Amino acid sequence: MHALVVGATGQTGKHIVGELVKKNIPVRALVRDLEKARDVLPSEAELVLGDVLDKDSITSAITDCNILLCATGASPSFDFTAPYQIDYQGTKNLVDVAKTQNIDHFVIVSSLCVSQFFHPLNLFWLILYWKKQAEQYLQESGLTYTIVRPGGLKNENNTDNIVMSSADTLLEGSIPRQKVAQVCVEALVNQEAKNKIVEIIANPDATELPWNKLFAQVN
Repeated sequence: MHALVVGATGQTGKHIVGELVKKNIPVRALVRDLEKARDVLPSEAELVLGDVLDKDSITSAITDCNILLCATGASPSFDFTAPYQIDYQGTKNLVDVAKTQNIDHFVIVSSLCVSQFFHPLNLFWLILYWKKQAEQYLQESGLTYTIVRPGGLKNENNTDNIVMSSADTLLEGSIPRQKVAQVCVEALVNQEAKNKIVEIIANPDATELPWNKLFAQVN
């Protein structure tokens, strides 16, 4: 297994890289800023300069990788095209290149409530809408996928247990980014995670379950 992580220097992406390193899975990070990447990513990660809007750079980076994890996302800004460009077009480019390279598993971090068009977050240039379009493009690609939809993202980790549910069943809740990363990496090695949308939050009152049971309970 050799993983390419896109969005690797982001708040969630850097945790995904860290989890892969912990499991001794070779990891390559597609980054736009090498200096920033060296500061925030483990030294074990191989760094490659590129951009999700540049298919050629994706193609170069993905060579000899068989796993792709995407944790990109538009940051709040005055650029109304950012969610379309990053969350949709960028993901579309990744999917297109992944298909040509016969990627075994594509894991993407999306969001709760992407199916709710009138959600307040869509006031940020339809960001949930474009995430949903990206999900659908991946689902229709023929690639093996896991779509991870976390609740509100927290930077600090906690001891709460993970709640995992099927698409469009969790409407609120939060989860540490570290736990999101763990779900993404565990999806790679769990058959029950394949070709599923999993919605995740963390709850101190939830029952702790092993990974295979968490994924298995999702339709």
